[in-house]
Amino acid sequence: MKFLVTVALALALLTLESVLVKQAGLELGRIDVTVVLVAFLALRATLVEGSISAFSVGYLLDLMSGQPTWLYTFLAVFIFLVGRLVPTFVEVRGALAFALFSMAADVGHSLLVTFFTWLTVKEDGPGSQLAEMPLQVALTGLAALALFPLLRRFEASQERPAGLLR
Repeated sequence: MKFLVTVALALALLTLESVLVKQAGLELGRIDVTVVLVAFLALRATLVEGSISAFSVGYLLDLMSGQPTWLYTFLAVFIFLVGRLVPTFVEVRGALAFALFSMAADVGHSLLVTFFTWLTVKEDGPGSQLAEMPLQVALTGLAALALFPLLRRFEASQERPAGLLR
């Protein structure tokens, strides 16, 4: 059930992101709501459930972005797997810590996207993408702060009560 909720939420957030970015006039900038979802999955989901959900979220972003095929799918699963290592070193419980974690994940994600895009598309250098990264990371942090209560509510609604059927 978490998988279906995550995919539906990713589709709704990607649609909302594309409208907000267009209305704000940020033609090159993005708000990486998918990185926020993958970061939350890395902290709260099981390995199989989270990797399948991250794969699906990345695939949706691949479909909507027009970038080289499978780029965002690979990076979503990679960010999920790397993000699973973070709780062994740092405690990420509150909204502010989650926002900082999402921003760090977005920096890694953006650097990898820039690198792989530079490898495959030789038109522009990575300078334009790197110049807009601080704005993108800041917007992703704000999105993480706004989405944290919603994601926690979805997580709480997915927990099953203890009983015989468990």
